[in-house]
Amino acid sequence: MSVGFVGGVGSSHGVRRQVRCCTTPGNKLRETLARPGIQLMPCCFDALSARLIERAGFNFTFMSGFSSAAVHGLPDTGLMSFEEVRRHLQYLTETNNIPVICDGDTGYGNALNVKRTIQGLHSAGAAGIMIEDQISPKRCGHTKVKGVVSYDEAMMRMRAAIDARDAHASDLVIVARTDAAKAIGIDEAIKRANEFHKMGAEVSFVEAPDSVEAMQRLCDGIDGWTMCNCLEMGATPILEPARLEELGYKIAAYPLTLLSSAVKSMEEALVVLRAGDVSKVKPMLKEFTDLQELVGFDDYFREEKLYEVP
Repeated sequence: MSVGFVGGVGSSHGVRRQVRCCTTPGNKLRETLARPGIQLMPCCFDALSARLIERAGFNFTFMSGFSSAAVHGLPDTGLMSFEEVRRHLQYLTETNNIPVICDGDTGYGNALNVKRTIQGLHSAGAAGIMIEDQISPKRCGHTKVKGVVSYDEAMMRMRAAIDARDAHASDLVIVARTDAAKAIGIDEAIKRANEFHKMGAEVSFVEAPDSVEAMQRLCDGIDGWTMCNCLEMGATPILEPARLEELGYKIAAYPLTLLSSAVKSMEEALVVLRAGDVSKVKPMLKEFTDLQELVGFDDYFREEKLYEVP
């Protein structure tokens, strides 16, 4: 039994509490993935969206690089620094209980930077970390065509990630992403994914296959767990989870569903406000008491009473 810090609904205003826990976030994630069947993974963009995912009953989430950059007013083109990502992740892990996979991009530099990225994000509470083989600066895999580093450099980058995991964060789940399918060809993507798996990466993620046939070929050719990026209106066909499981996928990630739906809802509310139709706003809103409870006021007030001066 290990000692760890947990937050979530029972924590107060982001206060971390030391408790006895029987498993780490990484082990909890690994246990979830070992269960039969496909796992659905809505991706979060901040601590509040992660809390909603947890409350909806999902087993884990992914801190989307696209969404995290977006809430900072930036495109997903490698503009967020390692420290910005680490700090953003820590807000999520301090206030939620479900395991979080963090987008580690290209590792923010050379092999030694990759090792520091693994150590730093794990220390911030990541249950899993994704490292990819794009050239730097990277970009969203469903936007413009981008390049990948050479096979040898990709292997060196992943080796650094695995070494750091094995030395400092044995519970961590490594998600190995390759964009080689679009940049070079599907055979190269399969080759890279399998070599990453041999090194010790638990989950393989080949970005942006553009047909069901390509998706099936990837699942048939890659060893270990595979992840599908279900980006609505992106390059990859959106299939029902049962169909993805038939193809061989273990994780169905929904990277922008929450961000996109939130943006659309906010735009609709702003149109109503701009028109001065304030009476029409209320049906679009959560009850204020529900919102207070969601962000932790009730828990805060309960704990505050423990320290009232007589």
